[in-house]
Amino acid sequence: MWKQAGFWIRDLTLSVLIALVVILFLYQPVKVEGTSMMPALQDQERVFINKFVYRLGFGEVSRGDTVVFWFPGDPSKSYIKRVIGLPGDIVEVRAGTVVVNQKALEEPYVPEEYRDRQSVAPMKVPDGQYYVLGDHRSSSNDSRSWGPVPRDAIYGKAVFAYWPLAKLGAVP
Repeated sequence: MWKQAGFWIRDLTLSVLIALVVILFLYQPVKVEGTSMMPALQDQERVFINKFVYRLGFGEVSRGDTVVFWFPGDPSKSYIKRVIGLPGDIVEVRAGTVVVNQKALEEPYVPEEYRDRQSVAPMKVPDGQYYVLGDHRSSSNDSRSWGPVPRDAIYGKAVFAYWPLAKLGAVP
């Protein structure tokens, strides 16, 4: 009986350690709060973020990535947004149309009813920073309001939605 209990304790301890390593260093579950990323991500949806893809050099932050980052100036808040502008890009918004380097950006992930008609003056994205926007433009607090996000504030890429089950799959 004691031998069986020892096996259970060993297996449970090993399972907890593996789960901690995965959550702390590889994948982390997060809850989407708010409607700024609709329709791709809904309020209260649960997603896994990949924490090592950018950190270990397996990938670069790319235009179109849905990233999770610490809010500039307040590391107690994290946001999830889509990367629109890369370092060195010139980004502007003309009556709701995003223009990057003098070319209108194709954004199939933003339905017409979620666009707004705001205009934002052109800005060059500084080195080491990224211009991010929510997909639901009329209800998103993003780089149009507070500027680009420093690279070191980005800590993950949203990769997989797991709740609700109807949304199970890769994050668009």
